[in-house]
Amino acid sequence: MTDTQNTAQNTSEKTAAGSKGLLIGGLVVAALGALVAAGLWKAAEPVRVPLQGMVDARTISAAAKIPGRIGEILVREGDRVEKGAVLARIEIPELEAKLGQVKAQQDAAQAQSRLVDEGARSEQIAAAKAQYERAAAGSALAAKTYERVHSLFKEGLISAQKDDEARANMLSARNLRNAARSQYDMARTGARKDEKAAASSMAEKAAQGVAEVSSLAREAELRAPVAGEITRVMPHAGEVVPAGFPIASILDHSDKWVVFNVREDDLPGIEVGTEFTAQVPALAQSVKLRVYFINPRGEYATWRSTRQSSGYDIRTFEVRARPVGESTKLRPGMSAIVER
Repeated sequence: MTDTQNTAQNTSEKTAAGSKGLLIGGLVVAALGALVAAGLWKAAEPVRVPLQGMVDARTISAAAKIPGRIGEILVREGDRVEKGAVLARIEIPELEAKLGQVKAQQDAAQAQSRLVDEGARSEQIAAAKAQYERAAAGSALAAKTYERVHSLFKEGLISAQKDDEARANMLSARNLRNAARSQYDMARTGARKDEKAAASSMAEKAAQGVAEVSSLAREAELRAPVAGEITRVMPHAGEVVPAGFPIASILDHSDKWVVFNVREDDLPGIEVGTEFTAQVPALAQSVKLRVYFINPRGEYATWRSTRQSSGYDIRTFEVRARPVGESTKLRPGMSAIVER
C-alpha cells in the first residue's frame, strides 16, 4: 500500500470517529435537556400538602346552682364517672334553716285547711243549738207578754209607756232569736266555699314553698350531668363558691371530632358526608373519619393575594369530621394527618 492510500485511510477513520463523537455528545445533551425539562415540570407541579387537624371533644362544666362552702370533693382529675354520680357536697346551713321554716308553715296551713273543711266541733254545734233554743223561748215569752200588756192598754188599764216597753222587749227578743239561729246554722254548715278555697290555696302555696326549698337543698350534692372523665377540678374543700361557679370539667368521650383548617383551593372533593382515613401519630394508627360540618373561618384566616395585577384572596374553611366507629383512644389535642 502506498503512502497516499494510507493517508486517505487514516483521514476516513478520523472522520468516522468524529461523527460518532458528535452523535454521542448530541445524545448526552438531549438527555440532559430532558432531565432539566422534567425537573422544571415537576417543580412547577402543585404540591399536595397533607391536611393536618386536631382532635377535639365536648367538655361540660359541672356548676352549682346555689352559693355555699365546699364541704367535700369526691373526685379527682382523671377519674371516670357515670351520669348522676356525686362530684362534691356543698354546705348551706341557711338553706337547712329555711327548709325547717317552710315545713312549719306548711304544717300550719294544712291544719287550718283541715279545720275549715271539717267545720265546727260537735260541742260547738250543741252550744249554738242551746243558745238558739233559749233565745227562741225568750222571744216567745216576750211575744205573749206583749199581747197581754197590749190588751190591758186597749182597755185603758195601763199607760202607753208600759205598752211601748213590752213591744220593745218583744222586738229585741226576736232579734236575739234570729241571731242565735244564724250562729246555729253557721255551726252546722261550716265555712263557706270561698273560705275553704282560700284555706286550700294557702296550704298548696306552703307545699310549693317546701318543694322549692327542697329542690335547692338537693343541689347541695353536685352530680355529674353526663358520663365521662374528670379533666379539671377547680375549687378545693373549704372554699366558698358563688352560684354558677364551675366545680369540675367533664370530658364526654362519646362526642369527639377532628378539626381541619382547609384553604378553599384544597376544598374540592371535600363535602359533608365525605369519608377519609387519617393517621394519628400519637396512637401510631389510622382512624376513619366522616365530614359533618363545613364553615368559613373569619377574615383573620383569609390568605391575601400579593400580586397587584391578578390573583384573589383565598378563604379558609373549618372542616369537622367525626370518627367512624370506636374512638375511645382519641384524646383532645392529638394530631390527625390526611394524605392528599
